[in-house]
Amino acid sequence: MSEDDIRELDRQVKKLKRLAGEQAARLHDLVEDRLPAAWQELPEISQATLAACQAWAEANARLQAAQKG
Repeated sequence: MSEDDIRELDRQVKKLKRLAGEQAARLHDLVEDRLPAAWQELPEISQATLAACQAWAEANARLQAAQKG
C-alpha cells in the first residue's frame, strides 16, 4: 500500500471515529435526557451507534495492518 493510500485510509479512520462519536453522543443524549419516554428511539439509535463503531473498528484495523506492512 502506498503512502498516499495510507494517508487516505488515515483520513477515513478519523472521519469514521468522528461519526461514531456523534452517534455515541446521540445515544448518550437519549439515555440522559429522554428515557424512558422516548424508549421507541432506542433500537434505531443504538443500532446506528453500533454500525458506526464497527465501521471505525474495521477501518482502523486496515490502517494498523497497512502501517505495519
